[in-house]
Amino acid sequence: MYLLLYGLLYLLSLVPLRVLYIISTGVYILLYHVIRYRKSIVKNNLLIAFPEKSKAERKKIEKQFYKNFTDNFIETLKLLSGGSEFAAKHFSADATLMQQQYDKGNKVQFHMGHHFNWEMGNLAISSLASFPMLMVYLPVKSKLFEKLMLKIRSSSGNQLLPATHLRSAMMPFRKTQYLLALIADQVPGDVSKAYWLNFFGRPTPFLGGPERGAVSGNISVMFGHIFKIKRGHYILNYELCTEDPASLPKGELTRRYVSYLENAIREHPSMWLWSHRRWKKDWKEEYMNLWIGENPPRV
Repeated sequence: MYLLLYGLLYLLSLVPLRVLYIISTGVYILLYHVIRYRKSIVKNNLLIAFPEKSKAERKKIEKQFYKNFTDNFIETLKLLSGGSEFAAKHFSADATLMQQQYDKGNKVQFHMGHHFNWEMGNLAISSLASFPMLMVYLPVKSKLFEKLMLKIRSSSGNQLLPATHLRSAMMPFRKTQYLLALIADQVPGDVSKAYWLNFFGRPTPFLGGPERGAVSGNISVMFGHIFKIKRGHYILNYELCTEDPASLPKGELTRRYVSYLENAIREHPSMWLWSHRRWKKDWKEEYMNLWIGENPPRV
C-alpha cells in the first residue's frame, strides 16, 4: 500500500510547480468555500488573537491563511522528487549566526513555530548550516502517512527523532555537535506539567521540555520564523536568544520564545497554522504553580 501511494504521489510531484499551484488554488476553493475545513476553529482563533481588528481584516487573514495552507501541502508534495535541491531554490536565509555557533564548537537548539512552509525549511536549513541537523517530529496514528513524511523529512540527511522518546533518541548524539530543530508551539499533551503564560492575552500552556533540555545541556538557543516573499519563495528570519541558558531564571527561555512567536505571528499573521486548536486547554487555578508569565489570571 505504501509503495503504491508513494509511487502515485511521486509521479504527481513531477508535475511543474505552476501546474501544481493551479491544483492548490482549486483545493483552496474546495476547502474554504465547500468543505469549510476547520473554518470555525480558524475564525475563533483569529478572534482571540486579533480582537482589535475588524471583521473584514480578520476575513482577509483567514482567506490568505487557507491559500498558504494548501500551498504548503503542494510544496511539501514537490519535495518528494525535488528534495533539498528544490528547497534550496525556494528558501533562503543568512547562515552567519549558525556558522558562528558552529565555529565556537557550540550545540544549538533552534525553536520554531508552525509557520509555512516549515517542511521546506527543515530541508533547506540543513544545507545552509555546517551542523548535522536533528529534527524532532511528533509521531501520528497513520503509519502510512508517517512513513511518507519521514521519507520527505530525511531526504537531506537529517536525523529524525520522535518527540515521544526524545531522551533516548538523543543519547547517540549527546557528545556530538548538532543543531536540534524543534517546533516549539505544539500543545502539550499533559498541561498539568506545562509552563503557562499569556499568549495573545489568553492563558496558554507551552511545552517545558525545550527549556529544560537547553538548560540541562547549557545549549545555545536560537528562535526562528519563516515568511513568504512571493508564492513559492520563503525567507528564514532568526536570532540568537542565548549562549548560556543555564544562567537564566526558570521560565525565562520560554517567556522569550513566546514573546518572539507572538511578534512573528503579528508581523505575518497568515503564515501561522490557525487551524490547530491552540487554546483548547482551559486554565485552572490548580496550575498556578506552573504560571511563569506576568499578571497571573484570576479564576
